[in-house]
Amino acid sequence: MRQLAPLALVFVLAGCSDNYTAPSLYMATTPECKTWAEGSTFQLPRGITVSATAPATLPDGGVEFAMIYMVPRGNEVQFTSRAFKISQPKGEVIAPAEVVSIYQRGTNQRADLVEVIKEVPLMMISVGTSDETQFRYSFRYTGKLPERFDVTPPTTIIRGNRYPVRTFTYRYFADRKAYGLCT
Repeated sequence: MRQLAPLALVFVLAGCSDNYTAPSLYMATTPECKTWAEGSTFQLPRGITVSATAPATLPDGGVEFAMIYMVPRGNEVQFTSRAFKISQPKGEVIAPAEVVSIYQRGTNQRADLVEVIKEVPLMMISVGTSDETQFRYSFRYTGKLPERFDVTPPTTIIRGNRYPVRTFTYRYFADRKAYGLCT
């Protein structure tokens, strides 16, 4: 029995491995982060992705933006917290973004909103129920923002393993008179 224990451990570890290597966890590729980006997509294991959209600038100087999770059928993403944190670049947290709505729909269905949730559920879990299910988390921040800030989604749990998600970087572009994603 003792001789089989190391072999059993190899099989257990092999079953847990998904050969996933995280892409860059920080969106900005330069200290200045001066290049406008329409969006940014981060790959997670099992074909799951999270994309950040360019924000809409609010009249008071705040922003509205979305994080879109694409979850293939039979997969599940659980969030370790309900906070999508807005922070100084690689620094101190300013505040959590206010969740405006969450909606989901299968991408092989009509473009109707299948389900809209106005309050953040106690436990945020996204489950793929169609070929690919889109979960769109819309956020708002109404306070004054610095010229540049980061948004960090919560760490995700996929099949019992924790995976950090990219910190998306935003800045104010004076020529566009708007905030946008930057690299």
